[in-house]
Amino acid sequence: MGKLGISIYPERSTYAQDKAYLDLAHQYGFKRVFTSLLEINGDKDEVLTGFKKPVDYANALGMEVMVDINPGLFEQLGVSYDDLSFFKDMGASGVRLDLGFTGAEEAKMTRNPYGIKVEINMSQGTDYVDNIMSYSPNPDNLLGSHNFYPMRYSGLALDHFIYCTKKFNRYNLNTMAFVNSHDATFGPWPYSNGLASLELHRDLSIETQVKHMKLLGGINDITIGNAYASEAELKAMSQAFFAAEPAIKIVPASDITDNERIVLFESEHSYRGDRSDYILRSTMTRVWHKDKAFPAHDTKAIHRGDILIGNEAFGQYKGETQIALKDMPNDGQINVVGHIAESELFLLDYIKPWSGFTFEPVDK
Repeated sequence: MGKLGISIYPERSTYAQDKAYLDLAHQYGFKRVFTSLLEINGDKDEVLTGFKKPVDYANALGMEVMVDINPGLFEQLGVSYDDLSFFKDMGASGVRLDLGFTGAEEAKMTRNPYGIKVEINMSQGTDYVDNIMSYSPNPDNLLGSHNFYPMRYSGLALDHFIYCTKKFNRYNLNTMAFVNSHDATFGPWPYSNGLASLELHRDLSIETQVKHMKLLGGINDITIGNAYASEAELKAMSQAFFAAEPAIKIVPASDITDNERIVLFESEHSYRGDRSDYILRSTMTRVWHKDKAFPAHDTKAIHRGDILIGNEAFGQYKGETQIALKDMPNDGQINVVGHIAESELFLLDYIKPWSGFTFEPVDK
């Protein structure tokens, strides 16, 4: 099981606020903390003093702290890639290289005596990770994480995200990506319009972003890029991340029957393996609920994303649950009992045959 993470930016906040946020995130099972030194001005002692207190507190909660740095910062702080004691003294579990070296240095860093992790940038699409692997790093100490993007429209395209992720999956390295909180107000930089890795996630709810990441596969850990997410967001993210199966949000029809509610919301659903282009079938509901009544109603034309249940006229298919993958006519044997929420309709493309899912009722 992967880990959930939050971000804190001590130079832009207070220790009391960071401490309260760490407590809240810990309560919902968050294990990672991301922070950045990229905006730091000052000498080593000043940097250590400002960061050590919240880092120590996160460590006391059993959380791992990753610190974002780049080669220029090494020079500014008088730190060398072959001596990571500065980060050990800070209490960091690892360093994230926003910009890297040549490959040999990163590999050497993974062989440090302190067990400090080295997390490298996953978003470039180059042979960077292949180069590092050619220098025999300690793979247990080499991680990958995607960038986040504070400017709207600058986030990663989905195909590029998948391409980059697969490069790291090939070596079985731990991977991480960022999602965006809508209640958070700041990141490490002066300007921020959300802090997601994927551009298509920028305006989605945090739980929908997490569901998509899990359905995509290839990403182990998920971190909220901006601070501070609300308790409601932390809870929703935790539930989505730790759920055994994705809960797809649907808007039920206004006249849905009690029996149809039982079929949708009190039954396990599984995508039948012999897939069709037109419908995603959850067939066992017709077995479990064969003795229930399903009178015909809302037998209107069917559109992609509609939630369907076979009615009394559908013979052996009475009570079967389906999701429409394409628009279709309705011959009167199928009740349209709801529709996937607009914000999650795209998730239909990522539900795989034989996988399980549940439905979650929402208003819109």
